[in-house]
Amino acid sequence: MLLVDAANVIGSRPTGWWRDRPGSARAFVDRVRAAVGEGVLPEPVVVVVEGAARRGVEAGSEAGVAVVHAPRSGDEALLEVAAGATDPVTLVSADRELCRRAGELGVRVRRPGWLLDQIDG
Repeated sequence: MLLVDAANVIGSRPTGWWRDRPGSARAFVDRVRAAVGEGVLPEPVVVVVEGAARRGVEAGSEAGVAVVHAPRSGDEALLEVAAGATDPVTLVSADRELCRRAGELGVRVRRPGWLLDQIDG
């Protein structure tokens, strides 16, 4: 499973995302879904969104990508998904503390640039 910290990945590049968090989340999830559809990313992919970004994309599964709305802390939601996974998990995030905690669960970690390189071709 590829588990994506959407806020961290979207925020890793200064694209003006902060002016339209819902729109930025929607565009990001669309890019991830396209990458899954093109076979660039293997299924399953889980994208966790939090805060205002939740208004940009509905929770649920579509086109090989599950979107999870974090009710409070995105980090806690990511760790809950990782802990409940039955398949190996790769977390995409640059949050050091989150990555440390995920590593204690046996989760592999990739940085946002890796994912953005994959989906941007």
